[in-house]
Amino acid sequence: MKSKMRNALRPSRRRVVGLTAVAGVAAFSLASMPSASAAKAQSAAPEAKPTVVLVHGAFADSSSWNSVITRLRHAGYPVAAPANPLRGVASDSDYLESYLKSVKGPIVLVGHSYGGSVISDAAADNPEVKALVYIAAFVPDKDETLAELGDRFPGATLPAALDGVPYPLPGGGTGTDLYVQKDKFHDAFAADVPKTVTDLMAVTQRPLAASVFDEKATKTAWKTIPSWDLVTTEDHAIAPDEQRFMAKRAHAHTIEVNSSHAVAISHPGTVTRLIERAARATSK
Repeated sequence: MKSKMRNALRPSRRRVVGLTAVAGVAAFSLASMPSASAAKAQSAAPEAKPTVVLVHGAFADSSSWNSVITRLRHAGYPVAAPANPLRGVASDSDYLESYLKSVKGPIVLVGHSYGGSVISDAAADNPEVKALVYIAAFVPDKDETLAELGDRFPGATLPAALDGVPYPLPGGGTGTDLYVQKDKFHDAFAADVPKTVTDLMAVTQRPLAASVFDEKATKTAWKTIPSWDLVTTEDHAIAPDEQRFMAKRAHAHTIEVNSSHAVAISHPGTVTRLIERAARATSK
């Protein structure tokens, strides 16, 4: 009886061989298939983000972008904020154009104020610049000067708050640097920024060569590169109507914010979201 039970429970040699073969095939199939988690991780791998290059304007420096830089880096964007020499549209654009050649991959180029003139020129011959973002910025057309635009759209109070300081030119002669008077800096440049902050900004401001306002633009990258524009409706440096005119002419994707000229400091979240919108649109 016991012998019969053992024989009934013992698998035949043919059955053992069959089971072993099935197990081997199953093991090979499982080994050759990627795990669900690996496949999911592969499909979820993020695309490389473009580098955001931030160009400041007059009476400021690269630190004016600090809060925007923090947000962009948190979102995974490579960021660069080179110094703008503020010596002249042609020379400043040449400087930026040279710098951009050191940036690998696609670029979203952002300019604030006078920096808008610089990026419009510097990006014209660079195929890696996929988007232009103007932040309370000048967007001049070819052969147009900033002085002409200001005369066409009066209302800005910043020009009356400027002082000229002479400096020697390298080739001889004298140039003029423009500074914002310290006691007028807050109201004329950054009225919605705490005065404790603008007092420091006034002391550390970088001057702009006065000759910039009469220098004609020679290149207009916004005619061939998609652009975005943030208009600041409480701006005393560039009149809001002037900003709207330039943005419309450039066919820019435009938003408005109730802000002073120093919008990257007072509304860094709004500025960052517009830059990210431009980056996403040009990566599709």
